[in-house]
Amino acid sequence: MNKERIAGIVRELLREIGEDPDRQGLLKTPGRVANAWEFLMSGYTTDPREIVNGAVFESLHNNMIISRDIEIYSLCEHHLLPFFGRCHIGYIANKKVLGLSKLARIVDCYSRRLQIQERLTAEIADEIMSVTDAEGVGVVIECRHLCSMMRGVEKQNSVMTTSSVLGSFLKDDATRIEFLKLISRTV
Repeated sequence: MNKERIAGIVRELLREIGEDPDRQGLLKTPGRVANAWEFLMSGYTTDPREIVNGAVFESLHNNMIISRDIEIYSLCEHHLLPFFGRCHIGYIANKKVLGLSKLARIVDCYSRRLQIQERLTAEIADEIMSVTDAEGVGVVIECRHLCSMMRGVEKQNSVMTTSSVLGSFLKDDATRIEFLKLISRTV
């Protein structure tokens, strides 16, 4: 990512909207925006396999493993506006379990790209299935989208929910229902 070039583009954008990029409050804004974009788009330079980094461990059991309420922050590819919320992940181990922090890191890897929530949900599920060879995987994401909250339809309380279920979560109603029940519990 060429942060100098991005900063220059931001200066031009400020001019185009009628601002003075040389006024005190905006002097450092182009550089700050370039730094922010480097962080927000870091998923493009992150390899999910490197995130896992061998943190797949043998397990004698095939229990359902769930991690709930993983924060998500991403940018909508249609308007470049944020969407944010939570991700719930469940999988049934097939003699292998993934280090707990790796689930959140996989979520970050895919959410730090220009996204639509539907694709993000599927990418996370596919990656977890791939690295764990799980019996089944379920991912549910609930997000608020600023593109529909502060522009367009302006519905401030709307929440979009997407799910992706693979393997036994797709084929077995009881497994899917158990997962959905467990992620809706409060601790």
